[in-house]
Amino acid sequence: MVAIFETGGKQYKVTEGDVIFVERLEAAEGETVSFDTVLAIVDGGESKFGTPTVEGAKVTAKVIKNGKSKKILVYKMKAKKNYRRRHGHRQPYTRLQIETITA
Repeated sequence: MVAIFETGGKQYKVTEGDVIFVERLEAAEGETVSFDTVLAIVDGGESKFGTPTVEGAKVTAKVIKNGKSKKILVYKMKAKKNYRRRHGHRQPYTRLQIETITA
């Protein structure tokens, strides 16, 4: 069974047992979270597409870890004007393991 759900403004295609990285959720490690905004479910040859979501469908996942990704550097410069700015950013994430998909 494959499901497409939405969280953090992004859409994810998952199956049971997948481990994914999503935008930071307010949940502690070890907690179970559920997502009701399921956009589509494909089970073998049968497909259900929501308008905009599938009624009664839910994806549950277990929080494995909350953390920050690797640092990216943003460098701004204007030539011949002695303007240079260096800024770092680490995006927070939540690592999830998909447990069940119900339709």
